[in-house]
Amino acid sequence: MATLKERRSQNVEGNFYVDETCIDCDTCRWMSKSVFYRVDEQSAVYHQPDNERERQEALQALLSCPTASIGTVEKPKDIQAIQHSFPILIDENVYHCGYHSESSYGAASYFIQRPDGNILVDSPRYSPPLVKQLEAMGGIRWMYLTHKDDVADHQKYHDHFNCERILYQDEITANTQNVEIKLTGFQPISLISDTLIIPVPGHTKGHTVLLYKNKFLFTGDHLAWSDSLNQLVAFRDVCWYSWPELIKSMKKLTSYSFEWVLPGHGRRHYADSKTMQQELDQCIRWMEKQ
Repeated sequence: MATLKERRSQNVEGNFYVDETCIDCDTCRWMSKSVFYRVDEQSAVYHQPDNERERQEALQALLSCPTASIGTVEKPKDIQAIQHSFPILIDENVYHCGYHSESSYGAASYFIQRPDGNILVDSPRYSPPLVKQLEAMGGIRWMYLTHKDDVADHQKYHDHFNCERILYQDEITANTQNVEIKLTGFQPISLISDTLIIPVPGHTKGHTVLLYKNKFLFTGDHLAWSDSLNQLVAFRDVCWYSWPELIKSMKKLTSYSFEWVLPGHGRRHYADSKTMQQELDQCIRWMEKQ
């Protein structure tokens, strides 16, 4: 829980602040761009909310902070209403879960609401308000895990919803040895009619991505948007398995059409499918120079 005693000096004066426990995960900075920024390798408040939208986004970031490093001087009276705003709609029937987990270094997770069974993409922190909202939206049938880094509270969600967990065999650790569906092979796997799991080794040996409706690509730690470079990127400094294999996997994605990149780490990105292909080609050229 954030404390005024540890409030960072880089915060502007006012109600919202970030304290010294921040782990620089970037969550608040992309959830509430008008309020939070990065300074001296941690987040801080550079602008206090001055309208209802900014205030709601800042409170959503507060609840999503994996280390509870965001605080307010005045206790928000409408915090329950903010809790009920999760999961947050992105587009169509795809949502951002919020409630990021420290064990996943603040990775984002997503929820796909489907009439024939909902899908949780990677695991958020297990939080009763979020669980209650997911129950009201039909629960979870499958929990798809992109790779071993972002599994967070998968066991608690499985125990509560009795969902089937999906993870590639090479990503299984002692923490995930009991997952129900263990993927193998290098060919794409159809989970259901409009949902495809694509192996993309590189960041880790058994990393996969999920393509939904040829529109939404859930990329884990394989692919994300970089605001600073203004392009799609892969993460060279945290490529734990093989950068050459990651480049090959990225080239594989040029065979597919999608409009959304929804990552665990990094920024999400939307473009029409033609532009997205051009941006993916640019990313590959950039990767080959690293």
